[in-house]
Amino acid sequence: MNDLKVVIGFTIKDMVQRKSFIISTVIILLFIILGFNIPNIMNAISGEENSNSKEKILVVDTNNIYEGTLDELNSLDLGYEFEVVTDNIEFNEIKQKIENGEIESSIIIEKNDSNLKIRYIVESMTSYTQIPEDLSNALNSAYSSLQISKLGLTQEQLNSLNPNIEFTMEQTEEEEVKGNVIIIMLLSLVLFYAIYFCAYQVSSSITTEKTSRIIETLVTSTSPTNIVVGKTIGIGLVGLAQLCIIVLTALICAKSFIEPEILNSVLDMSMITPSLGIITIAYFILGYFTYAMLYALTGSTVSKPEDIQSANTPVAFVAIIGFYLSYFTMMNPTSNLNVFASIFPISSPFCMPFRVMMGIAEPSEIIISFIVLILTIIVITKLTIKIYSNAILNYGGKIKIREFLHK
Repeated sequence: MNDLKVVIGFTIKDMVQRKSFIISTVIILLFIILGFNIPNIMNAISGEENSNSKEKILVVDTNNIYEGTLDELNSLDLGYEFEVVTDNIEFNEIKQKIENGEIESSIIIEKNDSNLKIRYIVESMTSYTQIPEDLSNALNSAYSSLQISKLGLTQEQLNSLNPNIEFTMEQTEEEEVKGNVIIIMLLSLVLFYAIYFCAYQVSSSITTEKTSRIIETLVTSTSPTNIVVGKTIGIGLVGLAQLCIIVLTALICAKSFIEPEILNSVLDMSMITPSLGIITIAYFILGYFTYAMLYALTGSTVSKPEDIQSANTPVAFVAIIGFYLSYFTMMNPTSNLNVFASIFPISSPFCMPFRVMMGIAEPSEIIISFIVLILTIIVITKLTIKIYSNAILNYGGKIKIREFLHK
């Protein structure tokens, strides 16, 4: 046990002191901070002091067709600042106001016989292809309300004209699908990055130590099992710490730099629960061990760093298949293929947290998925340690399977 702790400690110290690890972590954190500040940067570049400033619209109702009711437009919170006038303003005067930046656009209300005509004046039609829907709806509603009020209808009759209609969406599947697709996609992507790149470090670390002959000291001090398991745990702990730092930084930036209304409309943060966090970490650990042992196997069969890439290609191909299997089944989360992907060991670390977040994972499916992953890890670990034991002192190049079988 003490030997295992020594290997873990040595691996952690070696990983955190690497310039590549430090630089990559700093770059990722800077990209996260920069990404969440893009709206603020855009506002600063455009010279906008207040990103919530409203577009100013001049409304010209020369004939007082709306009988003074247009003043209520500012209370609708449409994102515009309306200036309503009943004076006769010529088109050239409106054009001058737009060019001078006094207003962004103008609405001229006219009546032709029994028809109402709305002219929307803008500087260029390349920016506005049609009257904004919220504006046209507000003007239609205001005029309809004015005409209805003249009919002398009772409050009950008025309510019947404007019923409160509640829209809901349901599905024919038995399971109720809940969730936010953006969070799910991000979670799967982060898990894939963490598992894939952390596991890849195991292969690189083993091959590098074989090249520097450090492994000879380790072999004489402890067993191959302690070396393989210790290095895997050490790199995994560093990777998990890096993942937590990245996620924590993203959450802090989201809370600090994005308006709560915008954040809630894009990301449903209520979905991030403690139970989901525990399950996600558990699948990170198991998924990492699965791929780390595969990479340890490939790393032990080569003795030169330049051979790592080619040796790792099959494992990388398996990882990509597992990720895309879970990714594409998200489009139909209640399908049998998605259930399979959540249990299949190469894809379950990316898929099952998604099903848990969506609220469609049965407890039995989670248990089966855990059991399959653990059994897979045990089988791969035993195979990896056996190959590692036979290959660890080989410096002549990549070991062929035929040569290994004769050992």
